[in-house]
Amino acid sequence: MRLEITGRHVDVTPALRQLIDKRLARLGRVLNDSVISAQVILTKEKYRHRAEIVVHARGDHRMRGLGEGTAWPVSLRQAGEKLEQQAKKLKSKWHERKRRANSGARVVNAPTDEVPANNRRVVRATRYPVKPMSIEDAALRVDSGTETFVVFRNADTEAVSILYRRKDGSLGLIEPD
Repeated sequence: MRLEITGRHVDVTPALRQLIDKRLARLGRVLNDSVISAQVILTKEKYRHRAEIVVHARGDHRMRGLGEGTAWPVSLRQAGEKLEQQAKKLKSKWHERKRRANSGARVVNAPTDEVPANNRRVVRATRYPVKPMSIEDAALRVDSGTETFVVFRNADTEAVSILYRRKDGSLGLIEPD
């Protein structure tokens, strides 16, 4: 992480630098080390100590925390807490995006009233794209991929059909009447 510290009417002492490093280390733990750079601007005006921290995280995200107090630890803590709130929100967005990306492939249990005698569960896929294609294209897709079946809209008849791999290795076609 690149760190830039600017002091306005302030001498940046090693103790102050250590305080800043400790605050940014907490932020780095929240974001799993995805912080690219940080700019810290320390300003002293009479009795006020202002700390402004701008953090650039991966994905071109910028977070800004501003803290004011009568001492440096107070103002840095306020700025750090504001940044941690923003970082937690950003991290939850990243996490939700991953969950949404996997939701198409995710399989959920279907609600069933009865339990079958052989203890098999009915598993319902949330979404499956039905694309228009010919029977030959569907056969190529089943042969080339790891899919055991393809649901498609037959280009000739406009009906939804299912092409599947049988246990003997040949392909089976299910078409509506």
